[in-house]
Amino acid sequence: MANDSFAFKQFTIKQNKCAMKVSTDAVLLGAWVIPNGSNFILDIGTGTGVIALMLAQKSNATILAIDIDKDSTEQATHNVAQSIFNTRVNVVHASFQEITKTHTQKFNLIVTNPPYFVDSLKSTGDNRKYARHNDLLPFDELIDGVKKLLEDKGKFCLILPKNEAIIFRELAQQKGLYLSKLMRVRTKPNVETEKRHLMQFEFKETEFSESTLIIESEKHFDYTQEYKTLTKDYYLNF
Repeated sequence: MANDSFAFKQFTIKQNKCAMKVSTDAVLLGAWVIPNGSNFILDIGTGTGVIALMLAQKSNATILAIDIDKDSTEQATHNVAQSIFNTRVNVVHASFQEITKTHTQKFNLIVTNPPYFVDSLKSTGDNRKYARHNDLLPFDELIDGVKKLLEDKGKFCLILPKNEAIIFRELAQQKGLYLSKLMRVRTKPNVETEKRHLMQFEFKETEFSESTLIIESEKHFDYTQEYKTLTKDYYLNF
């Protein structure tokens, strides 16, 4: 997904200015999240704007999409402006910490494909470094901010690698956000390692559901029916 432009069924993403391009992680999260009649949605670290536009496609919500990176904000603004959802998605150049201090509107749904590398080596480019590492948005600050902005019955959804997801889940529970839905993602059926966890959190402990998604069969690019079903509303070739 490294092309300068990526076409989906109902919108096109330009990504030549963004540090992080459209990724499988972003598409998985956007496809997996169920807005459930949400009126106000917050997308933290919107990047190209792909998740915000995916959620706009399957809801009638007003969506605030924020990013700390100026180039990403400009690119997301362009992508939104060129889409049929431009009246419902507002892109703002701001950090999540700024939004938590200044924004009074509560959100029914908050989503993020967050920076997650905690201890690994940083890449050389500053923009890509900040997009991938959680220096500027540590997990505890993310959770505290979500608790402030999420309405009482709201839901918070994100995607993380397995190890970081375990750390995040424990920290979230300590702070009063409880996992209500989990999807474990594996690339192939013969690969036991789970690559990603998609997680949904709520303020109250509730009935817990979990599932496993395998993206490809034994052959590369031979996608499983489950993956096609999840993403068929977005990918052109599904």
